Amino acid sequence: MAGPQRRAEILDALRRGTVPREGLAAFAVGMEKFEIAIDAELAAVALGRGGFKAVRGEYGSGKTFFARWLQERARTSLGFATSEVQVSETETPLHRWETVYRRLAERLATADTPDGALRSIVDAWFYTLEEDVLASGKVDPADTQGLLAATDALVEQRLSIISRTAPAFSAVLRAFRRALVADDTALAEGLIAWLAGQPNVAAAVKRAAGVKGDLDPFGAMHFLAGLLTILRDSGRPGLVLVLDEVETLQRMRADTREKGLNALRQLLDEMDSGRYPGLFLLVTGTSAFFDGPQGVQRLPPLAQRMHTDFATDARFDNPRAVQIRLPGFNLDSLVSVGARVRDLFAAQAIDGNRIRNVVDNAYLEDLARSVAGHLGGRAGVAPRIFLKKLVADVLDRVDQFADFDPRRHYAPTIDEQEMTVAERASAGAASVDDVELDT
Repeated sequence: MAGPQRRAEILDALRRGTVPREGLAAFAVGMEKFEIAIDAELAAVALGRGGFKAVRGEYGSGKTFFARWLQERARTSLGFATSEVQVSETETPLHRWETVYRRLAERLATADTPDGALRSIVDAWFYTLEEDVLASGKVDPADTQGLLAATDALVEQRLSIISRTAPAFSAVLRAFRRALVADDTALAEGLIAWLAGQPNVAAAVKRAAGVKGDLDPFGAMHFLAGLLTILRDSGRPGLVLVLDEVETLQRMRADTREKGLNALRQLLDEMDSGRYPGLFLLVTGTSAFFDGPQGVQRLPPLAQRMHTDFATDARFDNPRAVQIRLPGFNLDSLVSVGARVRDLFAAQAIDGNRIRNVVDNAYLEDLARSVAGHLGGRAGVAPRIFLKKLVADVLDRVDQFADFDPRRHYAPTIDEQEMTVAERASAGAASVDDVELDT
């Protein structure tokens, strides 16, 4: 069971209609079939391999939930760093790796740092090197200058490895080390900003490291290799990078789409060549992206890499395959996830027993049917709104008002403004066959 703070964070996110960043295991439904395969693949990556998984599912099937569940599992159980990047035409087009890397660095997370963990990872790396020097027994811990000199020598030794793939990355780390020794906080922060791919870093900061300009796509690929080296060197098994909503490539201009698909193919090829040991890449997209004419199929080498046979019964889907599909929600799974959220809520409610009695499983089924009914009868696109209604409209009121009975006092309504494009498409359909999604 999640702790009080984690429960509050989960429930607040559900009230807003968003996927929580943490604590997903507390109400995850249907993840059991993937756990063994995912853990095995992450364990292989921790040994120095690269790993790749594509997740397909329709709108509302839980792709973002799956991605965040996997990230949390990788961080808390195995010690990975993780990052999630939403692909978009204006902010993070796939072919512009400097923007992808910048967002990666901004969203970099570890078990103890939920966002912006690059500085703490670099600090941990230098600390680990200092501990290695002390463990060697060649330096007296009381000899400050001797320890500094020995650590500097080890830093140079380790940076020589990084310099072969990311010379600018190692140059900035050297300058960062000097800034720390000189207690120049402003310079240290500026160097970390440049290391994170941030634009508009002061010229004086770049001069201190002997670098020029801003990070370009070629440099960003090198920086990713440098980051993986630091993670491994400081005791972390690697990085889980999620590229979410890659189906947006289908709606981009033709040249942008082609460049994005080719950038993804290039990254997969370089992972296979061993350039990025410790990187586990997860991409999520709709079936139309993987099978349709405006997605992966436009680039045959990429389509061949991702091809997976889904002709057999979904019960026999192979979770070890390069591409896996999420089955989506039905009424039973909506009720199951609703029950877990209700129990989370009851654990921090004024009267938990009343919560469980008033919002019993029979009521959860009624609510699930009602919400799905507003969405063309499609339970598969209902989870987000269902959980939002459950927490904000039902559980909160039952908790705060002793005479509130959702069966008598609440009739679920769904305003068009609170729906996504896919949810609005479902709501306006006369039948399931009439649903057209913007893909």
